[in-house]
Amino acid sequence: MKIIRWGILGAGHISTKFAVALSAIEGIEIGAIASRSQEKADQFAEQFHIKKAYASYEELVKDPEIDVIYIGTPHTEHKANSELCIRNGKAVLCEKPFTLNQQDSEYLITLAKEYNVFLMEAMWTKFMPVTKTVKQWLEEKAIGKVKYFDITFGYDGGYDVNGRLLNPELAGGALLDVGIYPITYAIHMMGKLPEQISGTAYLGQTKVDEVNAISLRFEDGTIAMLGSAVTVDMHNQAIIVGDKGKIVVPDFWKAESAELYDKNGELINTFKMPFLANGYEYEAEAVNACLREGKKESEIVPLADTLEIMKVMDKIRMDWGLTYPQEIFDK
Repeated sequence: MKIIRWGILGAGHISTKFAVALSAIEGIEIGAIASRSQEKADQFAEQFHIKKAYASYEELVKDPEIDVIYIGTPHTEHKANSELCIRNGKAVLCEKPFTLNQQDSEYLITLAKEYNVFLMEAMWTKFMPVTKTVKQWLEEKAIGKVKYFDITFGYDGGYDVNGRLLNPELAGGALLDVGIYPITYAIHMMGKLPEQISGTAYLGQTKVDEVNAISLRFEDGTIAMLGSAVTVDMHNQAIIVGDKGKIVVPDFWKAESAELYDKNGELINTFKMPFLANGYEYEAEAVNACLREGKKESEIVPLADTLEIMKVMDKIRMDWGLTYPQEIFDK
């Protein structure tokens, strides 16, 4: 089995989680870590026993021993970081949201095709065994015809106007941070795009969405009610209601269990699958498989799907009048 040599770009919280997952996988090596700070890079390298610690992203992308790079930097850096990797011939797994908007996503997708390199958004939820089982239950009509989704992801992240969650300069707000999960989940489970999208949000002191509510209506009449927040806790589960029962998925974006109920509310099936590490290992293994097979994109998170989700979020933000200072749109 070919050893896949990973590089990690960014030494923050999410990169730490991903490195924990990589450390639990066989057939890979974390070859290098890059940060803008040598001190941070050295600390990260020591924690995960990584041989190379770079104080610049440029050094990482030019390392000939690295096959694929995981990008765990803030939203606003994803486009530039991914472009740097792609132009240096590196495969890329970029954290969600892939970019800030559809236009930037299209740019990266076109560039990856030009340079013939693998590119994928790190939508880890799609790769989890629980997600796959819930999708299978729906395909088997275990709850009959799907009628309604109730999905939320909200947490109280405090109120720091200069912090990542609320600062427009850092593309703050609930939609890009966590709202992407309910949207992606509903569309993934339906297997198609909605015909109608609407929503409302509270744009607070910093003019980013602190709390939002979104509705999707599909052509068959199914409705998805979705909510996300970065200033308040929500129920944080996916409830999928059909005409013959319902499915409940606690912490759906990082689910380790799901429950299937009949029409009378009786529990008829439970699926449990504890993580090997922390849940990120499933998407990492999927990338490894793609690279070993010479694929340039994932069948589970194809680039077309990533682009469609960005289009949905763009429409929602435009309806709210929410744009970020660094966004430059073609006329």
